[in-house]
Amino acid sequence: MKVTFLPSGKQVEVKRGVTLLQASRLAGITIPTRCGGKAGCMMCKVDVPEGEECHLSKPGGAERNKLGTWLDQGTRLACQATVQDSVTVQVPEDKLKAAIRKQLERQAEEDTLW
Repeated sequence: MKVTFLPSGKQVEVKRGVTLLQASRLAGITIPTRCGGKAGCMMCKVDVPEGEECHLSKPGGAERNKLGTWLDQGTRLACQATVQDSVTVQVPEDKLKAAIRKQLERQAEEDTLW
């Protein structure tokens, strides 16, 4: 089964039952976590595009308790969601990298004004 990580487009072949977190590591994608995959820190959230959720395991109790209504919006914990079929997931941009990217974009816009 193939797991595709957006926005990078990196793909990795995995066996059924592998967590998205494990698949991300195999693909060289960094998804932060502090709890060691126990659904404790909520740092490993990923977004599952509409129509792709059926390719992952159903959320367990720990994941349902942590995410609540975020589940309805397509958010899953990479440490808990296991691959059941080929799937595409969106990895949120690291907050620090996002802040730096936005600052660089602002600077580039200002430079074009001069």
